[in-house]
Amino acid sequence: MVLHWFRRDLRLEDNASLSRAMSDGSPVQGVFIFDRAILERLEDHTDARVTFIYKELERLDQEIKGQGGSGLWVVHGDPLAWHEKWANDPMISALYANRDYEPYAGKRDTAVHALYQNAGKRSVWSKDHVLMEPHEVLKDDATPYLVFTPYSRKWKSLFELTQLDSYSTPEKGWNSVPSPYRWPSLKDLGFEPSPLIAPDRHIPLETIRQYAQKRNFPGQDGGTSKLGVHLRFGTISIRALARAAKSEHETFLNELIWRDFYQMILKYFPECPNKAIRPAYDKIHWEINELHFQSWCTGQTGYPMVDAGMRELNTTGFMHNRVRMVVASFLTKHLLLDWRWGEAYFASKLLDFDLASNVGGWQWASGSGCDAAPYFRIFNPESQLDKFDKQLKYVKKWVPEYGTGSYVPPIVEHKWARERALQRYKEGLASVSS
Repeated sequence: MVLHWFRRDLRLEDNASLSRAMSDGSPVQGVFIFDRAILERLEDHTDARVTFIYKELERLDQEIKGQGGSGLWVVHGDPLAWHEKWANDPMISALYANRDYEPYAGKRDTAVHALYQNAGKRSVWSKDHVLMEPHEVLKDDATPYLVFTPYSRKWKSLFELTQLDSYSTPEKGWNSVPSPYRWPSLKDLGFEPSPLIAPDRHIPLETIRQYAQKRNFPGQDGGTSKLGVHLRFGTISIRALARAAKSEHETFLNELIWRDFYQMILKYFPECPNKAIRPAYDKIHWEINELHFQSWCTGQTGYPMVDAGMRELNTTGFMHNRVRMVVASFLTKHLLLDWRWGEAYFASKLLDFDLASNVGGWQWASGSGCDAAPYFRIFNPESQLDKFDKQLKYVKKWVPEYGTGSYVPPIVEHKWARERALQRYKEGLASVSS
């Protein structure tokens, strides 16, 4: 028997590692470990992502049973302890898994690989979560890119359509011996069911076709795919999505390249969740203003697009991408609050939270990350509203009191806040060069 360790690939179809496990010749047993170290960091005990994962595991379990298997092994605890047990089990001959590029995952997976090797067993890892792995797209001197456009050009020059070929979906070959483990319930894990509803798992082809025209307008239906949560947990294949986008939908494909870019950055700059990629930007003197931060978190800033975005996030676990840029710019430039505050809040709320993309987006917004644009790019939330939600369809949905006397006044004045940000950034960067 061989194991396939499900992690960020919660699907049977077009799954690189699972396909290879099935070609091993031995019965395959799917396993999933609710990692105690990850769950303990989640403060909200109705966290929608835990409910989402649990439901997707139930779906996988039924699909495997429908193919003659006994179902998934779902356990809870320390992954190293579980894999030490399995690596030393004489009935298990190999482990298969898809690679994960986050710092914690990298250390964990290296240790797991060593456990199987030390037991004289195979540990086979595959590319599945990205289209191009971090080491595949580097400068000619083998150093990582820090600017997206040249990275994108190199990515496109190296990428071949054969890399989008689908891996075979299993129809049989599963281990049929009943599981020795009882599934932990959500309560056993320390969580309660979340009322948030995740978007469907299907690829919305019409949205992809119209993506370039509609993606910046949060009030328009079908402007974004809302597939982020499915890419995050691998309930759909990144290759399947790229196949749908590769012909005439280059704008959508570019979004997938951005995703690879941020995965590469996180791999080569593993401290970027806590430190600015451009070290000089850690010299910026941020404000410490809890009241302003709470106004931002709750959507009570007096800037309607910012408030609409934060209320959408708090209610649904989702925020439109254009609005994400506006609210991030507002926090870091208008309020001069540390981008790490915003990154952490998004991490706690976003259903589609992905560390690489979240950190990359927040560092981009603050000017401290991978971007050629200088720090004085400051979004004007009022002009953004006029340009992208002129009819106020989005704002009226989430801020119904806008335009009435009950709407809060702006907590900062735009022109003053912009000038303060420019001065503060200049001072911080000057302190490095002096």
